[in-house]
Amino acid sequence: MNRLMYESQESNLNKLVLDDLPGGSEAFELAAKFCYGIAVDLTPTNISGLRCAAEYLEMTEDLEEGNLIFKTEAFLSYVVLSSWRDSIQVLKSCEKLSPWAENLQIVRRSSESIAWKACANPKGIRWGYTGRSSRTSSPKWNDMKDSSPSRSQPVPPDWWFEDVSMLRIDHFVRVITAIRVKGMRFELIGASIMHYATKWLPGLIKDSTPVPFEEGSFRSNSNISSNSVWKAGLHMIVAGTKEDISSVQAKDQRMIIESLISIIPPQKDSVSCSFLLRFLRMANMLKVAPALVTELEKRVGMQFEQATLADLLIPSYNKTENMYDVDLVQRLLEHFLVQEQMESSSPSRQSFSDKHMYEGIQMSGCPNAKMRVARLVDSYLTEVARDRNLSLTKFQVLAEALPESARTCDDGLYRAIDSYLKAHPMLSEHERKRLCRVMDCQKLSIDACMHAAQNERLPLRVVVQVLFSEQVKISNALSNAALKDTGDSQYQPLASNRKTLLEGTPQSFQEGWAAAKKDINTLKFELETTKTKYLELQNEMDNLQRQFDKMTKQKHTSAWTTGWKKLSKLTKMTALDNHDIGPQLPTAAEQTTKTPRRWRNSIS
Repeated sequence: MNRLMYESQESNLNKLVLDDLPGGSEAFELAAKFCYGIAVDLTPTNISGLRCAAEYLEMTEDLEEGNLIFKTEAFLSYVVLSSWRDSIQVLKSCEKLSPWAENLQIVRRSSESIAWKACANPKGIRWGYTGRSSRTSSPKWNDMKDSSPSRSQPVPPDWWFEDVSMLRIDHFVRVITAIRVKGMRFELIGASIMHYATKWLPGLIKDSTPVPFEEGSFRSNSNISSNSVWKAGLHMIVAGTKEDISSVQAKDQRMIIESLISIIPPQKDSVSCSFLLRFLRMANMLKVAPALVTELEKRVGMQFEQATLADLLIPSYNKTENMYDVDLVQRLLEHFLVQEQMESSSPSRQSFSDKHMYEGIQMSGCPNAKMRVARLVDSYLTEVARDRNLSLTKFQVLAEALPESARTCDDGLYRAIDSYLKAHPMLSEHERKRLCRVMDCQKLSIDACMHAAQNERLPLRVVVQVLFSEQVKISNALSNAALKDTGDSQYQPLASNRKTLLEGTPQSFQEGWAAAKKDINTLKFELETTKTKYLELQNEMDNLQRQFDKMTKQKHTSAWTTGWKKLSKLTKMTALDNHDIGPQLPTAAEQTTKTPRRWRNSIS
């Protein structure tokens, strides 16, 4: 202070301002008390600020032994950094002491102390930690006798997540980097990153459940107010824009996302694919650096078969006419195909992928990742096809991105094509044929073929191809039915495989086809009703035709024919009367009367 007064150019200096003193007025007051021999209470919350202030004031051992630098350094090294909670508090207090805390290695030493304690075996260690807050009712009095988690119950592996998540993002990155160097499992590192992102990026939450670890230390230490937390839900994320967030908050969240992307472990399953996609959604919305976004897209491509349809419906933030970012999904699919090609060509990864493929068959009923991705892409195309601004080229490119071997059944692709035709009724015949070219009619199921045969939106050529393929299937089935008696055992694995395939079908895909089957059954019922009415009308038409023919025949009979019939009837009646009277007459009279009667009969 004497040197500062000497260096000042003012002659009547009565006030000295120390604007750049680390720790502020509180640290200066403690340093002044130490100079005048007043007892100073050193705590984990003020030790870092006092250590930086002593360095600024040059309170070294050259002036006097046992000066403030020596005192604070000893207390920091031997007392504070030996405790878990004190190390967290010291690192938390360093947020306002940059760059002094960095230059004096306080941040580095605190981070290494936290990393060592996080990686150590928690058994037998009785340091206090915040732990996961309980959502149950308050414990009984006899349960509070021993509140140490290490004594009453086993310590969970994620016990350090909540305490570390209270740190600022740059200090959190330092701690996670030190923990990775110590050899922590990548699953725990990824889980801690997800916990931190869930806490400081509320937009990642896709349902209305509260933020995990919300109570306890989070409520008292978090700087995020309840008003600033975004309402969760996919519809809110779709409707949200960059203008809805303040510039300061957007800048802080952008820095958090960029920092977390750089420390995600490189292993495949370190974080979930759903988290990565929601992370990518926020990165696009907040305009994160393109290089980091590309890196995040590659990470999603590594686990693309684990994605869900809800996570893929990412809105377009690039001011395009499309509702969803179809180009992003196209890039994710390309990264997935590149990764699959690399794994299939690598002999060391072949056995690993085969092992996990076998496990995937048992768990989800899917032969491999490409088939799961194919069903996912078909469901995504069905959803985005309802967007009237989606171009035919984008739809076709995304549908044809996967190889033909990825789809054993094209029912999902047919549903997507039908949805696109419904939303775009003004397509020309050439565009309809071009759209239907991405589908293989021979891979359609019976229900899909019946629906396609009655679909007026499809081109006539496609309907003919569907009917022809169905006829080929029926002929093949009839030919195979003749061999059924000799090979019944060969059909059992097919039935089991079909059951397994149906069990592995996504819920959204099954619900969509349930609705389609319902429409098909309705059409069948209407067709049968129409056939019945047609038969009734046909019978009535036949009756009317017979009556009409009868009336026409009577009307057109000639008068000559009628006269001849009356004369013939009269002649027969006269003959019968003469036959009755004839035996009573004489023989001569009989001879005379028979001759003309025969003549009249012959004439008639």
